Amino acid sequence: MTSPISDFELIKRGTAEIISESELKLKLKKSAEKKVPLRVKMGFDPTAPDLHLGHCVGLRKLRDFQDLGHDVLFLIGDFTARIGDPSGKNKTRPPLSDEDIKSNAQTYKDQVFKVLDPQKTKVMFNSEWCSKLTGREMIELAAQMNVARMLEREDFKNRYNSGVSISIHEFLYPLIQGYDSVVMKADIEMGGQDQRFNLLVGRDLQKFYGQEQQVLIFTPLIEGIDGIEKMSKSLGNAIGINESSKEMFGKLMSIPDVLMRKYFENLTRIDTKEIDKLLASHPRDAKLRLAETIVSQFHGAAAGKREVDNFISQFSKQEVPSDAPSLSLKSLPADTPLFKVLAQNLSLFSAAEAKRLFASGGVKVNGEKVDLDFSVSQLKVGAVIKVGKLKYYRMVD
Repeated sequence: MTSPISDFELIKRGTAEIISESELKLKLKKSAEKKVPLRVKMGFDPTAPDLHLGHCVGLRKLRDFQDLGHDVLFLIGDFTARIGDPSGKNKTRPPLSDEDIKSNAQTYKDQVFKVLDPQKTKVMFNSEWCSKLTGREMIELAAQMNVARMLEREDFKNRYNSGVSISIHEFLYPLIQGYDSVVMKADIEMGGQDQRFNLLVGRDLQKFYGQEQQVLIFTPLIEGIDGIEKMSKSLGNAIGINESSKEMFGKLMSIPDVLMRKYFENLTRIDTKEIDKLLASHPRDAKLRLAETIVSQFHGAAAGKREVDNFISQFSKQEVPSDAPSLSLKSLPADTPLFKVLAQNLSLFSAAEAKRLFASGGVKVNGEKVDLDFSVSQLKVGAVIKVGKLKYYRMVD
């Protein structure tokens, strides 16, 4: 194991909240001193057949723990799926059939190892212990929570105030999820920000059963390709990890530019300083690197490079005439704004005309609009400059 400080910094990267950082540092310190790995839990209810990149935010963090020598407990909530997680829902979820749960659980088990190390992962099913709970034990569990506390949950509170039905069995969901942590003796539990209430219940139950309380690590919820809603297959904005390299690459290239940092930080392990440099470059170049990196994780480096080459080739064929003139990057003054180069070196327009053309989005680099601040230093060999509707220039060495 590496030093606890460096471990902590790696684990903290990209997290939304840790409860608490001091407890996590202490657990890491004790783990290193005693050479006993931490038990890191994360649960998924098999409510849909496929995992997507939104799920991978947490999976990537689990892989960090594995790389640091800790044990990952990947919990498939085949019992809790029968209740349906009420988090963020404005109505009771319809129950899934046993056949759907079993089928979805198997696909989760197959897909998760695209991110996690199978040799360092223990896959568990909460039906193994939850289905054995007696009526007495269930009542004892339910006694640890009161209705007022349940109604503190934003989704329950909104439904109650709006007169929307809340089924009693939905109150059992956070209790059973918390009981999972007791049975699994979790040192750490991870979940999305929408799981905050459920994970806190796990801490409370561990205390009741005489265990050391788990540290909670919350990962951010990432928006889908629409840039608005949380990534979800039901909303049609998801990027599935089982999709082909072409589909995955194309969807990643279509995300809004404002999402790139979030995707870089939560779905890749590219160094933060390098991410800053990429995002300071042309958006198209940064997005190509992002898409190549993520596709390579699921389909291999060769597939990632192939999709980049295919994208550039297809873009060139669709947009750039075969007789488009070339511009030597070495011959252009590096720190000069592009509009001055186009006005002075190519005599395409005056400075005043340049401002109007740039302001109206009439100048594009690799298909992306650029403004007056865009510098020659941001150009790369192979870039295509489009001026107005008819003029194209290829950047060469």
